Amino acid sequence: MVTKRASEIPPFIVMDVLERANELEKAGKNVIHLEVGEPDFDTPECITEACCKAIKDGKTHYTHSLGLIELREAICEHYFTKYGVNISPDQIIITSGTSPAMFLLFSALLEKGDEVIISDPHYACYPNFITFLDGIPVNVNVYEEEGFQYTTGAIKEKISDKTKGIMINSPSNPTGNLLSAERMTAIASLGVPIISDEIYHGLVYESEEHSILEFTDNAFVFNGFSKAYAMTGWRLGYLIAPKEYIRPMQKIQQNLFICANSFVQWGGIAALTEAGDDVIRMKNTFNERRLFIINKLREIGLGIKVEPTGAFYILGNIKRYSTDSYKTAFDILEKVHVGVTPGIDFGKNCEGYLRFSYANSMENIAEGLNRIEKYFNEL
Repeated sequence: MVTKRASEIPPFIVMDVLERANELEKAGKNVIHLEVGEPDFDTPECITEACCKAIKDGKTHYTHSLGLIELREAICEHYFTKYGVNISPDQIIITSGTSPAMFLLFSALLEKGDEVIISDPHYACYPNFITFLDGIPVNVNVYEEEGFQYTTGAIKEKISDKTKGIMINSPSNPTGNLLSAERMTAIASLGVPIISDEIYHGLVYESEEHSILEFTDNAFVFNGFSKAYAMTGWRLGYLIAPKEYIRPMQKIQQNLFICANSFVQWGGIAALTEAGDDVIRMKNTFNERRLFIINKLREIGLGIKVEPTGAFYILGNIKRYSTDSYKTAFDILEKVHVGVTPGIDFGKNCEGYLRFSYANSMENIAEGLNRIEKYFNEL
């Protein structure tokens, strides 16, 4: 008999879209992918060379369960150089992507019935991690006309004696919006630990991103290499935490994951120390696509009240056409062969939106949006 937790975990809908798109491609259809958050760039050469060298040099054995000390030191240097914050290597756990990092943290942070405050919209998997580990996600609605920004007043209303953390994600998936330094300061002042997903740092096109560690030590940080360094398939991430949480999470890592892949960690060191010019090149290309897709979606009639300035996502408001984003997304896929993500994947408050990823070539984005324009014109 399958367990209740396994039976009831929701699907990650964007993967359902991608898998149906792959089926259509196998049947000979030309599908444009605007659904997945995966850079279309190859991993920078300096990173792949470092990984290959590590393999050739026999660096293929278990590492320390916290990860290579060289990589943890490089992360410390990165956070000091970029944000001016001091962290130590013994505050860091290297993981096989940020998803295991979330599992480790919520395992150590939550007892049954404990709560984590999250925005709605939110990254689709946040509530599923929390619920899977017997916690309760508590939603705070954020709105398009306010740039999908948390307000401290709305957060305060949700804080209870069961609240173990406030989740922030800046730049955000799915909105592409950033939290300002002032807003992050205000959220940090609420006296609740902040859980900050910083995976899209490095992909900001106007203003600048801030780490929560600039404003409080009472915080946990998720970060990794998938997005800014085009390393999605490498599965390399990390968690920064107060020292008292490290040993408990280390024991979970030892039992469930042992350690992150050894030779991949050497690639991570090269990413932090050698790939800066590559990141700038990719970011500039993403920005060109961002400006193009914003203008085109507005021409099509999909509302964008506040332009997103980070990550590689845009939420288009389709409420003038439909209030069923799931049906619309799959209808677009079947009729004009463009993959987009339904807003409902990111929370009830995201119904009536579609998420578009511009982590694809300008040629493909233009073709995909032309097809989508045709689709909506025929409704």
